Amino acid sequence: MGSGPMAPNQVPEQAAIEAGQAVYSDRVLKIYDLVVHGLSNHLLWRCPTRRLTALYDRHVSDRHLDVGVGSGYFLDRARFPASEPKITLLDLNPSCLAFAAKRIQRYRPQTVQADVFQALPEIGPFRSIGLTYLLHCLPGRIAEKAIVFDHLAARAEPGARLFGATLLQGDAPRSWAARRLMATYNRKGVFSNAADRFQDLEAALTERFSDVETERVGCAALFSARV
Repeated sequence: MGSGPMAPNQVPEQAAIEAGQAVYSDRVLKIYDLVVHGLSNHLLWRCPTRRLTALYDRHVSDRHLDVGVGSGYFLDRARFPASEPKITLLDLNPSCLAFAAKRIQRYRPQTVQADVFQALPEIGPFRSIGLTYLLHCLPGRIAEKAIVFDHLAARAEPGARLFGATLLQGDAPRSWAARRLMATYNRKGVFSNAADRFQDLEAALTERFSDVETERVGCAALFSARV
């Protein structure tokens, strides 16, 4: 189920927002690492998981906000610049929050259940904000999803680093199997990236931030920007 056009500042319907995260039940999260980080990243999206791990190692800080936390895979492996970083997990899905928080319980993370399409609670400010594999699950086009950047920037301290990765369509190179799986995910509402293009992501970031870095690896876009 792909989302239709929206005005840039229009918030999508709640059903469309919830569809992108509803699939992540406790049962799915138990196999998520194997399916996504073990298989799909390498064989379908052609973006090796080690590239995403390196993105975290390069940009995480001692006061970090992670958005769309998934299984907590990257936070569990990240090389934080402090032995006791302050980590906040933010997600709409309570199962993801609980799963990721338990996985990195050694850091005693704070959890926040919130919708990134809305103004966020008074948390932070943060020195780094990660949103990996979140944008392609959000409804709308990149220009419409970019309101998320504004909400996150409001919880960042000046000079903070916002970074992440998202899966693209458009002219992104994809195998037949990758195209078929993306089409299935879009039909089910798990993904909403039918109109997502690399150029649009770059434009949304450069309109808002400085020191923007983007790279396409397979059909994934890796990005970072200075708030």
